[in-house]
Amino acid sequence: MATVISYGAAEVVTGSCHLLAIEGGPKILVDCGMFQGREEERNWDAFDFDPAEIDYLLVTHAHLDHVGRIPKLVKEGFEGKIYATSATMDLAEVILLDSAKIMREDYETQYKKAQRRGKEKKVRPPLYEEADVESTFDLYWHHPKYGETFELHKGVQVTYRDAGHILGSAFIEITYTEHKAEHTIVFSGDIGNDNDMVLPSLQPCEKADYLYVESTYGDRNHQNRDSSIAEFKRVIIDTLHDWGNVIIPSFAIERTQEILCLLREMHERKELPECKVFLDSPMATRATEVYRKHSKLLSEECRNNEKEDGTIFNFENLVYTPDVEASKAINEIDRRAIIIAGSGMCTGGRILHHFKHRLWNPKNAVIFVGYQAVGTLGRHIVDGARFVKIYHEDILIKAKIHTINGFSAHADQSAIIRWVSQIEDLKRIFLIHGEEDKQVILRSVMDNALHKKAHVVEPEEVIYL
Repeated sequence: MATVISYGAAEVVTGSCHLLAIEGGPKILVDCGMFQGREEERNWDAFDFDPAEIDYLLVTHAHLDHVGRIPKLVKEGFEGKIYATSATMDLAEVILLDSAKIMREDYETQYKKAQRRGKEKKVRPPLYEEADVESTFDLYWHHPKYGETFELHKGVQVTYRDAGHILGSAFIEITYTEHKAEHTIVFSGDIGNDNDMVLPSLQPCEKADYLYVESTYGDRNHQNRDSSIAEFKRVIIDTLHDWGNVIIPSFAIERTQEILCLLREMHERKELPECKVFLDSPMATRATEVYRKHSKLLSEECRNNEKEDGTIFNFENLVYTPDVEASKAINEIDRRAIIIAGSGMCTGGRILHHFKHRLWNPKNAVIFVGYQAVGTLGRHIVDGARFVKIYHEDILIKAKIHTINGFSAHADQSAIIRWVSQIEDLKRIFLIHGEEDKQVILRSVMDNALHKKAHVVEPEEVIYL
């Protein structure tokens, strides 16, 4: 009998890692992501399985919480085959190299401080180095195309379908034969919000026996797209007219590209007051180049932009700041700047410097446009903190704080229910990628709306299919 064990993203959002073992067949790992927020310490734990025994790694998409431990997996013995869309591989390379760089820089900083106390031996080394990332991409990556079924292993067929979440994202259908009976299990990865701003909408899943589905926003519905865009524009315009600055902590992938599309649209419609727009994130800049490379996968609106003037995201007054000196120079601008910087949950990166210089000013505004995990600085601010500690300094929060969740790349409760309701022959539903309290709410809604029992997967629980 086939089994699934979730070694991450069980009763938490991050750390995606699910092991499907087919009786008499292969061991298939779906994602190998990094834990974030209060779960971060778990990244340094040993895997509870032998990486060398994994035959295949199927990657749903390139977000760090789905790919962030792949170099650790390879470093500790994995030599199997990796499957991911071409766009996912390109984005994963950007993200993993950036992750390795940040961990190395953090380690070097902590090591120097520890040396002064004679405690350098207690400083934990990085999870992996840039060389480990390069070794990961020295392995052969297979690039399935959306909708094309391929044989992964004798008796096992796999189909990737567009999840509409970020560029290259997919939900994965795995069909296998066991005891002469055919079964299909679907891993949703993260499924999209159907806003069509940058990517086409989530594809339907037509048939499955077993479904592992994300539940990040299982307890709520997003503000709709039109009202989200209207609120975003209002905050931008009001703040700039008040001679303030707008700071947008943004995820390098998908959210940044959506924000650039919106600001470009505002500029073209002459809605954007005179200002400078800074994309202050080297990783977001590299990711945007990957989006341009794979423009055929983008929405009709983005493709039309490219046809009209050869660019998808650029517009007058948009400034890219690739180096540290260009980033520091933004501090000289005291009014009418829009600053888009990482990280999206404010756990590091250049956004911290901009917070230090601008959070205390009541003329400024911060717009959160993405999920803030429990334990992150972003969540602390969203939850109403009056002070935050940045680089050992207490910073008073006087800037206006706005959370606009209609930009989420995740499906909300209604969208999850709608997507699941279309699946034929569904026998069992398993909830992953969500905080437990939100999963309990979604489970109840599924029971009432779909008349189907959903199971909240516990960490390392063995599920027999």
